[in-house]
Amino acid sequence: MLVSEFDYNLPEELIAQTPSEKRENSRMMVLDRAGHKFYHKHFYDIVEYLDENYILVLNNTKVIPARLYGHKDTGALIEIFLLKDCGNKTWEALIKPSKRIKSGMEIKIADCLSAKALENLGDGKWLIELIYDGILYEILDKVGNIPLPPYIERKMTDDERKSLDYDRYQTVYAKHEGSVAAPTAGLHFTQDILERLKNKGVEIAYVNLTVGLGTFRPVKCENILDHKMDSEEFEISQETADIINRAKAQGKKLVAVGTTSVRTLETAYQQFGEIKACKSSSRLFIYPPYEFKVVDNLITNFHLPKSTLLMLVSALAGKDFIFNAYKSAIEEKYRFYSYGDCMYIS
Repeated sequence: MLVSEFDYNLPEELIAQTPSEKRENSRMMVLDRAGHKFYHKHFYDIVEYLDENYILVLNNTKVIPARLYGHKDTGALIEIFLLKDCGNKTWEALIKPSKRIKSGMEIKIADCLSAKALENLGDGKWLIELIYDGILYEILDKVGNIPLPPYIERKMTDDERKSLDYDRYQTVYAKHEGSVAAPTAGLHFTQDILERLKNKGVEIAYVNLTVGLGTFRPVKCENILDHKMDSEEFEISQETADIINRAKAQGKKLVAVGTTSVRTLETAYQQFGEIKACKSSSRLFIYPPYEFKVVDNLITNFHLPKSTLLMLVSALAGKDFIFNAYKSAIEEKYRFYSYGDCMYIS
């Protein structure tokens, strides 16, 4: 299977640069797999589609202000992108420009935070030690920047951008810090919609997958079988495992919110043969004709061409059906990618 089979042309003006004015006002395309039809709705209509026969699973990871700007003793500007907490104040990080960095070099970010380069990991990645006193995430909230995807380019002041993204590039149920990208399908939910779903009898459960760059890393090999996913850590609580297993035993349909929730659940089943409380990691690459073991339906945003995420939704709904839906979304001028509109694959 070739990566070129998952390509499509998207007009640049359809790439969402800002979120919708209200989270729930995003448009939502409903893909009816049984009837092989799709319908144009808004996200607040999701309440009409779910009831006591459904269970909703969301990823409650929290995005950290992982992009840092500092300088060397010479004054040269350096960008540090925190990727993974390795413990004992050490992190795996992308550094730009990497060629100017040597082991032992210290980069000053702010009066309260510096970074020391420890080991060159290749491909622009370094193992670094963060030097600070206090609580790191409180410091990052002061001096860090929310790491938006590169296709979001806006003319806004730093304060305007920071205020907007700290609020909107985060789900309303975000809890566990550590991700460097948002589980964007969840950005459409509000507390009101969650309450309305609960009142209709929808069971809601949470998993936690720490989203890394690997989720969005482009597939650079032509044969998709040669692509290797980066490892991402996830956790499923006993409460969530109990809710899912009970609901599935009762014949309820499981609706995953976002591809990260899908990969968490399908990986757990692959590793343990059931959904159980666990801390593990996923390198699961889902592409056609993958057979889903846990997930029935999916709420997800529109994904980049040639991406592993587009391959995942093609596995769930069928490649031709997905590409017809994308064609319609472009014709109807849906907004694409992280801050864009969404689809409900039913």
